[in-house]
Amino acid sequence: MRLPRPRSLAGQLFAMQAVLVAVVVAGCALFTYLSDRGQAETAARRQATAAARAVADSASVREAITGAGDPTARLQPYASDVQRHTGVDFVTIMDTDGIRWTHPDRDRIGERFLGHIGPALKGRTFSETYTGTLGPSVRVVTPVYGGEHRVVGLVSAGITIDEITAQARGQVLAVAGVAIAALVLGGIGTYVINARLRRHTHGMNAAELSRMHAYHQAALHAVREGLVMLDAQRRVALINDGARELLGTGEEAVGRGVAELGLPAPLTGALLAAEPRVDEVHLTADRVVVVNTSPVASGERRGTVVTLRDHTELQSVMGELDSERGFTQALRSQAHEAANRLHTVVSLIELGRADDAVEFATAELELAQALTDQVVGAVSEPVLAALLLGKAAQANEHGVELVVSGETRIDDGLLPQTLPARDLVTVLGNLIDNAVDAAQGSPRARVTVTARADADALLLRVTDTGPGVDPEHADAVFERGWSTKPAGPGGRGLGLALVRQAAGRGGGTLELAQAPDGGATFTVRLPLSGAVPEQRTDSVREARA
Repeated sequence: MRLPRPRSLAGQLFAMQAVLVAVVVAGCALFTYLSDRGQAETAARRQATAAARAVADSASVREAITGAGDPTARLQPYASDVQRHTGVDFVTIMDTDGIRWTHPDRDRIGERFLGHIGPALKGRTFSETYTGTLGPSVRVVTPVYGGEHRVVGLVSAGITIDEITAQARGQVLAVAGVAIAALVLGGIGTYVINARLRRHTHGMNAAELSRMHAYHQAALHAVREGLVMLDAQRRVALINDGARELLGTGEEAVGRGVAELGLPAPLTGALLAAEPRVDEVHLTADRVVVVNTSPVASGERRGTVVTLRDHTELQSVMGELDSERGFTQALRSQAHEAANRLHTVVSLIELGRADDAVEFATAELELAQALTDQVVGAVSEPVLAALLLGKAAQANEHGVELVVSGETRIDDGLLPQTLPARDLVTVLGNLIDNAVDAAQGSPRARVTVTARADADALLLRVTDTGPGVDPEHADAVFERGWSTKPAGPGGRGLGLALVRQAAGRGGGTLELAQAPDGGATFTVRLPLSGAVPEQRTDSVREARA
């Protein structure tokens, strides 16, 4: 048997609010009824007191009581007039023994008054609620004074409870009408509010909302990709652990504007953009991130969902892969050249010119061995030596001569203390690739590489014979996306930005200068182990400027 689905949160709130409004309205109505009933009794008592005292103070009443003749004949018409004009239900005038001289019912005249008269005989006006011949009533009894301040009679005036109840009932009906109107308006308002709540909660009940929140929090912390949600004012509404790590922010990022997070300007611009961004590559202080943004509209509120993927490792691997691809192409070219040279040597031997064949082969071997001996002799670090040899073959393939300067000297075991091998490939590989691209087509196309370890720093310098860099673009050349060449399928303008990022991670600097031959010179300085911390801090700041 399938259990019924629990009522939605909006439905539960509607039921609770409707009951609450009904209870409040009923309570107010009951309080108003009791209050009006009490006020009606108080007003009846004041009205009866005024009528009784007016009759007791009348000179004609005093004369009728103390004079000769039957008091009833004179007092009954008078009492009837007073009763009619004052709105009380009865006016009874009696002697000091309580025998009635007047009564609304003439048959009751001459009978004893039903009620208390003791306080009035002592000269005090008092009121009470008593059941008499006309039923329960609120009555007032007051003395009538004759000569020498002597009590000669009593006057009682009152209003029946039925009359008071009838007056209160009319007021209660008005209150009930107001209460019903308030209940209807409250119900309509509650329904409208809860209908809106139902739309926002998609008709889910409290348990479903709680479970969804728990899953939401677990998913945010479990996913490795970065996720940032921005509100309509471009403030951070939500950020998960992955995004905090990629952007270098903390818990205080929530509620702050994107411009206040201290991110690089291109990345800040991408997050603030109104249009969607798809797979854009951006750099932070030490990361390469792929950014996707998607605007979100929900009713009147708008925002942006931002996803971030860490591209740092992949970018490094792609750089290494590009280098390996270049090495492969260079080796293929060298193999082709070697085959050509071997055919030349064989042909010379077949022609009987063995001496010319030996001379030709020896010259080629000496030329190839010279660069290898120079690199291996100056650079004992295997990663750097292999990188320079590979790049030399790759540059030769593009018609550019790669020269290792005589200042180059790197001992084995030095680089792991200064720069990881992967960062070395990123820094020097990108600098050489850019230099080879710039030197192609120039007279005596050449790229000169210097790698030297000084007392406290490692210096890496790459100089080309290309056209150089316009001084107006000296700062922009390090920004992501800047390039003098058309963008390819994978985009351009990322190499120098990655170089500066890698140098910054090592606490170093990246500088651009004009080469003596008119080309460009890029210099990277990285502090060695044991460098002064203040110098490292300044270098980081300069690299990130």
